[in-house]
Amino acid sequence: MSCSKIFFGELPELIYEVLKYFKSDFSTLYSCILVNRLWCRLAIPLLWENPFSYPTKNFNFIEIYLHNLNGDLKTKLNEYLIKEHIFRSNTLFNYPSFIKYLNTWRIISSIKEWSSNALKPEHRNLDPNFGRLIQMSLFKMFIDNEVNLHTLDIDIHLKWNSYYDDILELMSQNPNFIHNVRNLNLYVHNNYSNTLNTIILCHVNFEGIINLDKIFEQLNVLESVHIIYCNFLNASIIQQIISLTKPFKLKSLFISERFKIDELLLLLLQNSGSYLENFGCTFCFNYGFSLKQQIFESIIKYCKKIKFLEFEDQITYPLFDLIENMKQNLSYLSINAFNYSQVSSNNIVCDSFILRNLGQILPFKLEYLKLSLHIETCDFEVFLKNTQDTFIKKLVINNIDGQDILSYIKVYIMKKKRVKYLAIMNPFKSTENYNSNKELFSMKDEESD
Repeated sequence: MSCSKIFFGELPELIYEVLKYFKSDFSTLYSCILVNRLWCRLAIPLLWENPFSYPTKNFNFIEIYLHNLNGDLKTKLNEYLIKEHIFRSNTLFNYPSFIKYLNTWRIISSIKEWSSNALKPEHRNLDPNFGRLIQMSLFKMFIDNEVNLHTLDIDIHLKWNSYYDDILELMSQNPNFIHNVRNLNLYVHNNYSNTLNTIILCHVNFEGIINLDKIFEQLNVLESVHIIYCNFLNASIIQQIISLTKPFKLKSLFISERFKIDELLLLLLQNSGSYLENFGCTFCFNYGFSLKQQIFESIIKYCKKIKFLEFEDQITYPLFDLIENMKQNLSYLSINAFNYSQVSSNNIVCDSFILRNLGQILPFKLEYLKLSLHIETCDFEVFLKNTQDTFIKKLVINNIDGQDILSYIKVYIMKKKRVKYLAIMNPFKSTENYNSNKELFSMKDEESD
């Protein structure tokens, strides 16, 4: 097979496969560079996959990276009185594009070591922001090169706290940077176990994550955890959570229909429900009535502090029981009972039932109410009459393929000033048999009638 590849012109591929065995043997790779142009072109990417891990303590490679900075950044760096001729006049390769492994602590410490020599002796303590400027410049460079990282280690040391704030903010602004990372590792050192009190996991991909329980066991003052529509929130992850010896103070839990967690969700609600304040699920359309009923019963039994509740389902009586039991603390409510995947007369009947009965069980005051329903005017009028004693700060209505409700909005809400903020998406089938999105801001003349 190897001989056939040689004959078919695949010699570079074979050489590269051989060179990969010397990834950790830097002296051999450097020797390979001198063989010929082909070997040089194949060896250079391997040498620059993980330069921050080199044990040689030679940090001059940072200067090669800095050659790729734009003119403005180079000018700014010169303000820090860098030694002359530090920027290379030219480079043979786009070295930042080869990076495969990044460790935040190694980058910070490498820059610190390099800057101690890069600055003139009399100016080495001139400005502590110099290292941060170099760090952010390098990360922006990697992002601009759209690098595909094999491993990203977020290695946190309390001493460099402000540096990590910059790095994490930059990553959050450029999510594609970590989108294709194969291995994401989090290391926490020093006193973080005694200072970290809040963790927010939003749209995190949990696939393949292990030892999550060991991380949480080390956090001594953790007061709240928020899990918001994360990917692969599966049985393995939940099992790690409920096996913790410390209380898991889950304040927010929002899950979607993509994840089959079944009865383990009931155990999670039992273990952490006493802390839960924000709950939402959009998976119920695909679940059987029995499990849905158990979920509602578990929330009623174990979750007494719910302030924010979001549901997408056509199960009405248990939902009403839940709202009734949550009334004391409930401030935010979102209901979507319209199943787009199974549009039928059942949608209309269910939505009608909700509108005719929901107003009777709502708290006297709500910060936020969102209704995504098929709305008939007769049902909507009943809802408005039943909520005359309820003040709603923010009301959001998504009228799905329903009747025009603007006149009722004007009479029962706008003129009586029962709502401080109002948003309406009012799509309905027009006489021309096409969908028309009619929104409140497009009807200014009607509002002033």
